[in-house]
Amino acid sequence: MDFAFDARTEELRGRLLAFMDEYVYPAEAVAEEQRAALASPWDTPAVVGELKARAREQGLWNLFLPDTGYGAGLTNLQYAPLAEITGRSPQLAPTATNCAAPDTGNMEVLAQFADERQRKRWLEPLLAGEIRSAFAMTEPEVASSDATNITTLIERDGDEYVVTGRKWYISGAMNPDCKVFIVMGKTDPDGADIRRQQSMVLVPRDTPGVTVARAMRVFGYEDHSHGGHAEVVFDHARVPVSHLVGEEGGGFAIAQARLGPGRIHHCMRLIGMAERAIELMCRRAVSRTAFGTPLARQGVVQNWIADARVTVEQLRLLVLKTAWLMDTVGNRGAHTEIQAIKIATPRAVVGILDRAIQLYGAGGVSQDFPLAELYASARTLMIADGPDEVHQRSLARRELKKYL
Repeated sequence: MDFAFDARTEELRGRLLAFMDEYVYPAEAVAEEQRAALASPWDTPAVVGELKARAREQGLWNLFLPDTGYGAGLTNLQYAPLAEITGRSPQLAPTATNCAAPDTGNMEVLAQFADERQRKRWLEPLLAGEIRSAFAMTEPEVASSDATNITTLIERDGDEYVVTGRKWYISGAMNPDCKVFIVMGKTDPDGADIRRQQSMVLVPRDTPGVTVARAMRVFGYEDHSHGGHAEVVFDHARVPVSHLVGEEGGGFAIAQARLGPGRIHHCMRLIGMAERAIELMCRRAVSRTAFGTPLARQGVVQNWIADARVTVEQLRLLVLKTAWLMDTVGNRGAHTEIQAIKIATPRAVVGILDRAIQLYGAGGVSQDFPLAELYASARTLMIADGPDEVHQRSLARRELKKYL
């Protein structure tokens, strides 16, 4: 087994680490100041555009798309350590490199399933970072952990589809640059096969009948890393039949194809969040004294730091194995590992961030340090892209099947 990264990955890692040190970390405070002065909290600070321009100049752009003819053409294994680095500053770095959710998943859907006209209209501007997008699946009135429960209707009326329903926590929808929704709804609600009832359509944001009703906060935070979350109402919104993605009845399969890469991307970035937390813990421990002893010499603090390091190394190996499997045997062949990292990584990183917050005391829950916001993001990922319990249920069934 060779644990070394290849030459291209190492070269990109070096460039990305330098980019983070020189531009991204200094821009964190600038972005907050600029955002506070904007007319709307969802407008994009000018520094974000500057970061995007620099990232593109340096070839740190669209790193996430493997083997599609678009983007950097990296494998999942090559992208993993790069995504980890961007996870250290999740509010800025993924967006700066055009590798932010939900656009990444939406671009993957368009690259794999859209026709040429759809790609020209939506994928190319997304790849260029000219627009943003949203993925509308989750609904407030049903248990959306079971995607077959969704009630939004996509009804054929001549040469148009009529979309009616209510979605919420729709990532990206609050960003004024969001120009299109990929909407999952039912075209055949009474179909015998519950996994063939759903389809996906492209709905431009300015379509009559589409209303972004309100912003949804996450633990009280406005999540700018994903372009905000929103409740969105589709009230008989009409789009041409040509806006269907793939085929009628293919929505559930497309969603599964989209969510696999999305889950591992989240886990890659979560490891970066954990690394940022460990760095902050160590800096705090060597700079503060309590009861006459530096925190770094307190046994409990040493245990926290040691356990965090062990946990991160374990998670990284599992994520890298999963990325390798996705590259070699495909997403289906890596199903067990994808579920395993989705269960293990958010849970473990939440624990590391919790200890880091404890070490910082009141500062840990304040806006003066990134820990509370990182915690909110990590904790949310125990729900997003399928709650832990759904993945545990599926994984347990697969294990038990070997003995039945």
